[in-house]
Amino acid sequence: MSAITVATSFSFRRILVALGLFVLVPLLSACGFNTIPTQEEQAKAAWSEVQNQYQRRADLIPNLVETVKGYAAHEKDTLQAVIDARAKATQVQITPETLKNPELFKQFQDSQANLTSALSRLMVVVERYPDLKANQNFLALQSQLEGTENRIAVARRDYIEAVRVYNTSLKTLPTMLWKILWFRDAEPMPTFATDAANQTAPTVKF
Repeated sequence: MSAITVATSFSFRRILVALGLFVLVPLLSACGFNTIPTQEEQAKAAWSEVQNQYQRRADLIPNLVETVKGYAAHEKDTLQAVIDARAKATQVQITPETLKNPELFKQFQDSQANLTSALSRLMVVVERYPDLKANQNFLALQSQLEGTENRIAVARRDYIEAVRVYNTSLKTLPTMLWKILWFRDAEPMPTFATDAANQTAPTVKF
């Protein structure tokens, strides 16, 4: 076989492969081949925003505690409860790689719920200190915390919806077939257990 014949044969195979990919890629896309990985990445991105907002709240708490302490130092039990709850909440971290671990997810959710509860008790205590409620630094922290709680609620809602869409794809046609045939390691993601009382952000009033 001559060099020209070999080169021609090789070029022909490359053209066939290119044509095959040109036809196959749109078909795979149209039949939902990319749906599962795309929705999984969307859920992970939504989770990153949840973590971002919870971290923002955790970052506000040290200044909040110090400000309250300046006016209500003897409320040490309430202040310590917030400090302890924050420490536990920041210890539980869920990465995209461990996001499908229901037990770890529950630990994260419980730790954040405990911190929310501790902050709520602190809010009640603050009502007894008019001078504190009028402090400009405290008012700024109040505003930031209130905005953060709203953002947490939105981020959680977006994550819940992204997970609902992803988990549904794993159980419905035609994407369920791709899970069986190709994405065998795709597993459902856990979601927040929310009731009617937790659907809206808590009101932050000091």
